[in-house]
Amino acid sequence: MTLTIPETTRAVTIGALRLLDQMAMACVTEMRLANGRRSDIMAISDKGEIWIVEVKSCRADYESDGKWHEYRPFCDRLFFAVSEEFPKELIPKDTGLIIADQFGGALTRPAPEHKIAGARRKSLTLKIARQAARRTMALQFGDILAIDV
Repeated sequence: MTLTIPETTRAVTIGALRLLDQMAMACVTEMRLANGRRSDIMAISDKGEIWIVEVKSCRADYESDGKWHEYRPFCDRLFFAVSEEFPKELIPKDTGLIIADQFGGALTRPAPEHKIAGARRKSLTLKIARQAARRTMALQFGDILAIDV
């Protein structure tokens, strides 16, 4: 069965999140960055390392989106997550690669490390924590809170 582009995006996102969870990474999806961009997945390790995972559903999705370069200053490692069918030769060699579907994922190429500055790490760590807490409150109390998530 062939999935639609939105179904593929959802499946790859779920699989990448499952993989990151198995790697003890805490994740937030659709995280707005200081430069106005929005990362698909932002993950933080127990040691405070910050990863961004950009999800791509197909060649057209990748080729129409050149903003991924703007994520690098906001993470220690940058990854792409794609389906098994995705043309992997498109993915830049200086990024990590995750192959995923709705059942899970595999980190098939590690991302090179490019450490972010301490002040930015602190700011991002607080932003991730606050975003996760606000989303939890919205889930628990929904319509009684005016929360921009």
